[in-house]
Amino acid sequence: MRRKDIAVVINNKNETVSAWKTMDTIKQCGYQKVFIQWYHKDWQPNQETQLAYIKKLGLKVLFAHLGYAQINQIWVEGAAGDALVESYQKDIEVCKENDISMVVMHLTSKTVAPPYGEIGLNRIKAIVDHAEKLGVKVAFENTKIKGYLEYVMKHIGNDNVGICFDSGHYHAHFHDDWDLLPFKDRIFCVHLHDNDGSDDQHLIPFDGTLDWRQVVSMLKACGYQGEITLELCYRKGYLHMSLQEFYQKGYAAGEMLAAMLAE
Repeated sequence: MRRKDIAVVINNKNETVSAWKTMDTIKQCGYQKVFIQWYHKDWQPNQETQLAYIKKLGLKVLFAHLGYAQINQIWVEGAAGDALVESYQKDIEVCKENDISMVVMHLTSKTVAPPYGEIGLNRIKAIVDHAEKLGVKVAFENTKIKGYLEYVMKHIGNDNVGICFDSGHYHAHFHDDWDLLPFKDRIFCVHLHDNDGSDDQHLIPFDGTLDWRQVVSMLKACGYQGEITLELCYRKGYLHMSLQEFYQKGYAAGEMLAAMLAE
């Protein structure tokens, strides 16, 4: 992989530093690609201002990670679920207007969700059909509960619909017991990060207990050739390091993963 193929999230949960500092440091550490959290939260600076500044820095936005508040409501009858469709469609329109050609979405939140079925499937279909008309890809994550991603991918065959493989969820929530191969032709992007198996900690790869040889082997078996996209968070045990040291270490881990993938 080339140097420009290491990407990282602009993480609003970074502790003790502002989003401005995060964005500046990411640029200084040599990253050329990022993804943005499009969550509609009360952040300062807000998501729109962050996006403008990312563009000013000359960073390429690979995708926007859309929010997942109330996402469980998409699976049940009611106004809340109906409102989600319109909200996601509007977010996708804004992404298109800002030259962001892919969004990442969750299908559930927390560890318990309503059963999947046609109510949610029809709503998701309306979202991805709208995205398809705009030329925007939609990548669904493997989140905390098995079955939902499989159900959606089985019943929606749009060319603009794929998955985002999240290594942290795979390790902490699935305990490394999940087969990526059935999705091998539909892996649009990845979220690569580590943890100790107890929770989704967003550690730098190789700082937790995830078997990266095994993960890279899965990605190679699936023919994945996209970016090494890191979903890292500067907090807790990393605060003894400077923000620059943190992102430099992350970049080095990304390069290691890229080299393993190219072996």
